Amino acid sequence: MYAERLMLETDVTGKLMKMPKLPPSKRLEAIFLVISENVPLENFRRTPHADIAGKTKIIGDIFDSVPASSWDFPK
Repeated sequence: MYAERLMLETDVTGKLMKMPKLPPSKRLEAIFLVISENVPLENFRRTPHADIAGKTKIIGDIFDSVPASSWDFPK
């Protein structure tokens, strides 16, 4: 047994927009997890886990660890 992740989309009536290609002559078990929020990637901001949030200390100058040419800053 192996797992394969498929992302399926439905239209406004709940019908699949595109049928996925499945392996022939196999038995499949499906568990559907409904994604409740449509979070756009450009507005997505990562945050640290609550157990470590605010507990880090920056010692030294982190900007000198990599040359400025590697930072890809807008000119």
